[in-house]
Amino acid sequence: MKWTKAPEELKARIEGLMQSVDCQKKPMFGYPAYFINKNMFAGLFQDKLFLRLSPAQVVSLSKSFPAIANLEPIPGRPMKNYYVIPEKLYTDAREIPKVVQGAVIFCASLPVKTKKPRKKS
Repeated sequence: MKWTKAPEELKARIEGLMQSVDCQKKPMFGYPAYFINKNMFAGLFQDKLFLRLSPAQVVSLSKSFPAIANLEPIPGRPMKNYYVIPEKLYTDAREIPKVVQGAVIFCASLPVKTKKPRKKS
């Protein structure tokens, strides 16, 4: 399966959204990703912007933006609590900052992610 590069416009958009967020940027899947307490909460995958959303956020957003769907970097294997944000939402200058802030609050409430010890062979 060959992945495509993220569009420069989308990279610029997520960079702008993350300027006011206290987070760390690291690559994930070869795309920009953003972390709070070592937990990934936002990023790009191909031509998609995704956020880690609380169940309550998903229910609320699905009413206005029914195109919200689970992120599936590998088809058939959705990532729990990670959702692809439709273009109609991420280009909405009023709504997207609130959604990002909700994702920040949710991710900040999670315990700090720790490395799991390696299994012995």
